[in-house]
Amino acid sequence: MPVLDSTTIVLLLWAVLGYLCGSVPFGLIITRAMGLVDPRTIGSGNIGATNVLRTGSKAAGAATLILDAVKGAVAVVAARLAAGEDAAQVAALLAFIGHCYPVWLRFRGGKGVATFLGVLLGLVWPVGLLTCATWIAAVVMTRVSSVGALTAAAVSTIWMFLIAQFDTVLVGIVMTLLLYWRHRQNLARLRAGTEPKIGQKP
Repeated sequence: MPVLDSTTIVLLLWAVLGYLCGSVPFGLIITRAMGLVDPRTIGSGNIGATNVLRTGSKAAGAATLILDAVKGAVAVVAARLAAGEDAAQVAALLAFIGHCYPVWLRFRGGKGVATFLGVLLGLVWPVGLLTCATWIAAVVMTRVSSVGALTAAAVSTIWMFLIAQFDTVLVGIVMTLLLYWRHRQNLARLRAGTEPKIGQKP
């Protein structure tokens, strides 16, 4: 963690703002705007980009992926500009939590992959880019979305150490553990050999 220069009130403020920013359910907003099926009623039942893709619309899936990443980056950058690095990390973690557990949807959100990538891009862009590259490479090689997510999340901490971004390691590890928790059913299917590939019905 960075040196805590901000007051408790300021950090609490950015915790709330980060959570609210991360909790915007773009997957649901986009599918409704495009007249598509509610992603909560198909596939894994979450509002993330991979499940939105199961509506049959690549455009909706791509838009969800981009906007879920952008909201994470926006929360981090806004907090840093307004209050500093400590507030940026608080906003980063809470934006990620907000995406996974949005109050508006009874705390049933996405699995956090796109927001995780966006948050890392906002926190330390070289780490974010390397993590994105890791995610893309793993997805291309396996065609399994969860493998890309889990690999990228695990390797992100290694990138932080290699680039000497030690201040971000703690928040990165916390987000990685939470992302693995959100993917616990995927992990079970991977062990059983039943995890679907991208474009295949689960």
